[in-house]
Amino acid sequence: MRLHYLQHVPFEGLGSIEHWAVSSGGQISCTRLYAGDRLPALVDFDYLVVMGGPMNIYEEAKYPWLAREKEFLQEAVAADKPILGICLGAQLIADVLGAQVYKNTEKEIGWFPINIAQEAPEEIRSLFPVDLRVMHWHGDTFNLPKGSVLLARSQACPHQGFIYKNRVIGLQFHLETTKESLQSLIDHCADEIIEAPFIQQPDEMQQDQSRFLAINSVMSGLLNYWTR
Repeated sequence: MRLHYLQHVPFEGLGSIEHWAVSSGGQISCTRLYAGDRLPALVDFDYLVVMGGPMNIYEEAKYPWLAREKEFLQEAVAADKPILGICLGAQLIADVLGAQVYKNTEKEIGWFPINIAQEAPEEIRSLFPVDLRVMHWHGDTFNLPKGSVLLARSQACPHQGFIYKNRVIGLQFHLETTKESLQSLIDHCADEIIEAPFIQQPDEMQQDQSRFLAINSVMSGLLNYWTR
């Protein structure tokens, strides 16, 4: 298994996905878009993960590599490559699939529950414990791409994830977050942590260590489903 990931900022890496890939005997490669790395040929990987980042999908003037990344994702979708997008990654995939991406009514930063949609595949539904709290860190959201199936929703955001042709998965929320990767987000994006209904403070985000194990376990199950 050859897993390639697209990285938008140095402080948002694979998190628990890296441990899963290594444990599964996978080979990991990366394109650091922020550093000007070249994108790979489609034949050079089996699975593609598109990570998050603080930028928006429509900031091409500020981040010129976004335009090429979108073209690359269109090519990957057309080639029927399995793709997993997380947060910004999910928004980029939604945009490529023709859905609108826009600012959500509320920013979500912290641990908040999601509800798995009834229309989601049963194999995926069974991976998520009831009332699971997942890590959120986003201000934008997306409409569901045409031909996709809703995966989850939350109180603040009706579209938390989607599945397209059973090979492309977009997650607005983070299942890969570890204690270390969350601290890195807090360190680099502290300006986003304000008083708001769906924004938690750093101490509250870090206080329950069991939550990381719970979401990482679901992430492993989802990756097993995605790569089967």
